[in-house]
Amino acid sequence: MDSIKIEGGARLEGVIDISPAKNAVLPLMTAALLARGVSKLTRVPDLADVRTLGKLLANLGAEVERDGEGLVIDTSSVDGWDAPYDLVKTMRASVLVLGPLVGRYGKARVSLPGGCAIGARPIDQHLSGLEKLGAKVTLEHGYVDVEAQRLTGARFVFDVVTVTGTENILMAACLAEGTTIIENAAREPEVEDLARCLVSMGAKIEGIGTAILTIEGVTELAPYEYEPVGDRIETGTYMVAAAITGGELTLKGARLEHLDAVTEKLMQSGTEIISLDNGDVVVKGGDHSKSVDMRTSPYPGFPTDMQAQFMALMAVSQGVSVINESIFENRYMHVAELIRMGADIRLEGHTATVLGVPALSGANVMATDLRASAALVLAGLAASGATVVGRVYHLDRGYERLEEKLSAVGARISRISAT
Repeated sequence: MDSIKIEGGARLEGVIDISPAKNAVLPLMTAALLARGVSKLTRVPDLADVRTLGKLLANLGAEVERDGEGLVIDTSSVDGWDAPYDLVKTMRASVLVLGPLVGRYGKARVSLPGGCAIGARPIDQHLSGLEKLGAKVTLEHGYVDVEAQRLTGARFVFDVVTVTGTENILMAACLAEGTTIIENAAREPEVEDLARCLVSMGAKIEGIGTAILTIEGVTELAPYEYEPVGDRIETGTYMVAAAITGGELTLKGARLEHLDAVTEKLMQSGTEIISLDNGDVVVKGGDHSKSVDMRTSPYPGFPTDMQAQFMALMAVSQGVSVINESIFENRYMHVAELIRMGADIRLEGHTATVLGVPALSGANVMATDLRASAALVLAGLAASGATVVGRVYHLDRGYERLEEKLSAVGARISRISAT
């Protein structure tokens, strides 16, 4: 397995291009199944998760090909409805084929999903929503089988806010007969992006960007050509990179309006953030960050996907920070690794108390999930000496060319390829 080595202490300065959002691209890829023909995403990051989902779509009979920076998906020959364990186990987002397959073909067989080990993420809400739309759901031998002649519109209220659950039911409802009302829907920008793409395909959706979505079913949808929204989590990660190194970065293609909660907390810590007229964002780190309390919550709250990175900053900030993780019960696995680097962090249930230290020390650490990987890289940027982050296959699932982008702005970082 590859590792990443960081020689800490370098101040970052320069320009970083923000990639399209992985969490927008993946549902958009599965949305291509809702129409027959050739759909195109004009910009797609080169990530392990994108490649894995491409293999899954190919397993269903689609043709998936790179076209420069974009991706072309031809669904003309789709003839399968089975998402097997060996593909789904590595990436939870694979479950997003469920809604489109049932919505268009009336059946799907999908392995129960895997992905990062950050806590239980069941798909019971997905299945309850499909049952409400008239589907028959059977669970057996680690697979879920869903069948329906044609889905029928209904009112469905999510018990908890779920991004992939909202996306699955939204896609399925577009081809259902009648009107579907989804309440307590996820409001994340990636969900909004999917809805706007579906409208471009001919779907009738009202309430985009709100917690109540109303979908008037249509009999068919057309293929799309669409540019996904920029990655707000990648943007937030590089914002922290500027803050933790006392650097100054210009982030091109950033969407600051999608990061209000992160921006507020960083500014409270002493980071200067400037939105330029052309949409770019300038982030200037101060000499010493101040500790800030934070609690994760569904959008528009502070994203759970930024908790680990923010903790890395708090580990070297002045004062005491109290961080509460309210989304996933097992998303503090990076804490032990940060402590190996000299961080002073104490856990009690879902709460982490972080006492800032003057400096971290480089060490050999192990990534446990996607965002923990990014946090350890950020900690390495601020640490004295060398940090080696192992298991960076997690990182490759969600960050495009991270070491290349950081190296271009002054980081002393390199990849150690497995032999």
